[in-house]
Amino acid sequence: MTMRDDDLRDLLARLGSSWRTLAAATVLAGGLALGVSYLITPTFTAKASFLPPQQQQSSASAALASLGALASLAGSGSAIKSPTDQFISLMQSATVSDRIIDQFQLMAVYDAKLRSVARQRLDDNVRMQPGKKDGLIYIEVDDHDPKRAAAIANRYIEELRRMTSSLALSEAAQRRVFFEGQLKQTRDRLTQAQQALQNSGFGAGDLKSEPKAAAEAYARLRAEQTAVEVRLRTLRSTLSDTSAEVQRARATLAALEGQIAKAEAAGSGDSRQQDGYVSKYRDFKYEEALFEIFARQFELAKSDESREGSLIQVIDPALVPDHKSKPRRAVTALGGAAAGLFAAMIFVVAAARRKASRAAT
Repeated sequence: MTMRDDDLRDLLARLGSSWRTLAAATVLAGGLALGVSYLITPTFTAKASFLPPQQQQSSASAALASLGALASLAGSGSAIKSPTDQFISLMQSATVSDRIIDQFQLMAVYDAKLRSVARQRLDDNVRMQPGKKDGLIYIEVDDHDPKRAAAIANRYIEELRRMTSSLALSEAAQRRVFFEGQLKQTRDRLTQAQQALQNSGFGAGDLKSEPKAAAEAYARLRAEQTAVEVRLRTLRSTLSDTSAEVQRARATLAALEGQIAKAEAAGSGDSRQQDGYVSKYRDFKYEEALFEIFARQFELAKSDESREGSLIQVIDPALVPDHKSKPRRAVTALGGAAAGLFAAMIFVVAAARRKASRAAT
């Protein structure tokens, strides 16, 4: 322990005796680093923030919710994740990057011969992150030209608005066409079921069976089953089978199939009634309920299509920065000075040890 204390005192004494050398090296290195910082092209950072489109219930989701208490059988307690990451991914997509590269001629700015290299340079100069508490999305763009930095940041928001609008309209149009076809087919079947019911007639046994309540309940279950099957097919066209919405639709369908099986078992006692007025009445109510469900889905799809797309609210548009963000000359000078001091200390200690070893020999 004594030897270590002596070594420390000896080291401090050597450094103290060479303070002029240490001071000169520190000042020289700091000044050199400061001078180099003036040779570096300054970088400007433009910042923008906006409130992304709030997740709204689509027509298909609203139609499923319109089934009432049956929707709760699907275990809808699992919450849908925030779409913020999805919007950031859209802005970081190759489609948006290429549009920005072409608009601002970034291949020439970055002196890139390949588009992939220009995309990578652009990604390195752009930072996007969601706010932890306010729900906003923040965009920061670095560029040697302050005007171009602000223009690129604002352009990302415009490209997101353009992309979400086109995606929303195309998806709504597809749903409208699909439900329009379903509505037409159901209307034709409803007309046929109505004609069959009018031609069936009924007897005293049919009256005693009180078909109205049982038939309407069964028909409603069948209509809801068909609506959920349509919903499930629609979801599978865009989502994987492991997604939360597909899983909920499957659970709802399984619950409906169980209730339908119970209703069929309870009403299978009299085969004559199944083939007569009760059966025709039940078929009519089924087509009627299905027609109402598809009509709601069709109207909701038309409403979605008539909108202009998702609303993006810009909170702070990117302004032309009036001061550089890089290089930070004070930090650069202090870092150079610290490096110079450290290097000088190593030099002084090494020189002292060499001198001591020579004296010992």
